[in-house]
Amino acid sequence: MSQEKTNFMIPLSFIGIMFFAIGFALGINSLLVPVLQGSLGISNAASYLIIAATFIPFLVFGYPAGLTIKAIGYKKTMSLSFFIFAAAFYLFILSANEKSFSLFLLASFVSGAANAYLQASVNPYITILGPLESAAKRISIMGICNKMAWPIPSIFIVWLLGKDVNLISIDDLEKPFLIIIAAFIVLGIMAFFAPLPEVKAAGEDESEDSADACPYAAGKTSVFQFPHLLLGCLALFLYVGVETVSLGTLVDYANSLGLEGAANYAWIAPIGIVIGYICGIIFIPKYISQATALKVCSWLAIIGSLLVVLTPSDISIYFISFMALGCSLMWPALWPLAMADLGKFTKAGSSLLIMAMFGGAVIPTLYGWLKDITGPQQAYWLCLPCFLFILYYGMAGYKIRTK
Repeated sequence: MSQEKTNFMIPLSFIGIMFFAIGFALGINSLLVPVLQGSLGISNAASYLIIAATFIPFLVFGYPAGLTIKAIGYKKTMSLSFFIFAAAFYLFILSANEKSFSLFLLASFVSGAANAYLQASVNPYITILGPLESAAKRISIMGICNKMAWPIPSIFIVWLLGKDVNLISIDDLEKPFLIIIAAFIVLGIMAFFAPLPEVKAAGEDESEDSADACPYAAGKTSVFQFPHLLLGCLALFLYVGVETVSLGTLVDYANSLGLEGAANYAWIAPIGIVIGYICGIIFIPKYISQATALKVCSWLAIIGSLLVVLTPSDISIYFISFMALGCSLMWPALWPLAMADLGKFTKAGSSLLIMAMFGGAVIPTLYGWLKDITGPQQAYWLCLPCFLFILYYGMAGYKIRTK
């Protein structure tokens, strides 16, 4: 690492708040999907376009976000993203007032753009803030902040309005969204003044010593010459999609099963993921490597997805937590494995990984389409082939760079 050894607790605390904000902004979809179905009378496939609109910006803005970071640094890019979030939630209010599904999609797109800039900032930052072999531990800590935030929007809005999810209409959203706008503006100001040192990966400096710091990248002329990165992008594409399905469909699935207090089921997947993150903090890298964690979690996710579709529907929803447990260490392991030895291409590689998060648009949309055809439970079959490819990457894909 090119940065001096310092106490990283303060930067970690601030980045943890930002990971929480990412989870909160994505978690709002868990509420919007059933609310829009009830208020606008749209199909399952159409309602899941809200999630797609949130993730399409990762493909569009992944590369521009990398250029922005290069121009103004990580910290100012983080600050910028929160102000974009505030604008997005103002658009949500306008969408509710106009009762326009098209405007809701636009608001979700703007929210996704903010998320793309924030993800492009915080993920490489936390990866290179310390030793690469312990990156999964740091990302696991951040992941707890992120995943515990996913259920908060649904529960907060249900509590604030005093209504269950199936009784909330888009006319009720203005008050809670105004509070959320104020929170994001405060976070933007806080991020701007946060004591976050600028960091660089080994070999990222354009200097004579960069080749010695990262010889694997020294002879490369393009970021597309790193096969372990490209396979990692595909694995991340699939992972983000299936994790979004596990986190973003719970309230809708509970509604489909006719379960009372559907918003409370939003906790099932985050609990499973947080358990996995805690294991990552304890075991990585002291007892197991990041690659081993990825293989173990892939097997857990495969078993969990089979249990979701093969068990009786009234208990199948609880096995989503097992699928989510498998998802837990995939993100912390995939990032450092895919970004290893990128040297001067670190920011470009990070941009590609951010673009790969477009999977959060494709896979949930496919789930919504399958739900209309096969029903909600059988639609979870979609997750199985995704987890099988991630298992391949954990067993062999990431090793290509060492051959």
